[in-house]
Amino acid sequence: MTAPTLQDIRPDGRLLDITVRTAAGAGRTRLSAFDRALLEAGVGDFNLIPLSSVIPPRSTVTRGGGPLPGGHGDRLYCVESVAYADRPGEEVAAGLGWVIHPEVGGLFVEHTGPTVTDVERQIELSLADMAETRGIDFGVVHTAVTTARCEDRPACALVLAAYAVADWSTP
Repeated sequence: MTAPTLQDIRPDGRLLDITVRTAAGAGRTRLSAFDRALLEAGVGDFNLIPLSSVIPPRSTVTRGGGPLPGGHGDRLYCVESVAYADRPGEEVAAGLGWVIHPEVGGLFVEHTGPTVTDVERQIELSLADMAETRGIDFGVVHTAVTTARCEDRPACALVLAAYAVADWSTP
């Protein structure tokens, strides 16, 4: 299955398959560590368009995924969690959590922290509060968390949910 384009998101009602990718990278600067993590996640040559965290109805969320179709500089609509470690020995965690209801759609949350346990706990609390506020039982909480450790260069932990790629000819 190829990644959906922006036209797939809705008016014709087709399914949107959101892929959640994890990666870590290191570089001489925080920015180059982030770039390395993006490349490791297979999204380094796209322009990222951040989304708030709402999953459209009739969507699926899967982990991993191969290279996304699209050209250098195309737009990638995504939700991301990014954490940086820039002191030798420092470790950080970044994570996304999500819930999805078959008819309603779902929600993503993004958190960062010093440990995987801390990030997973924040994800659980946020999604529980958000579901309660909406009065919807979204069901099981899913998480994807990764870590990065600064050895001698800044490091970046990245978790990214890729919604859709669109080239610049699409409005």
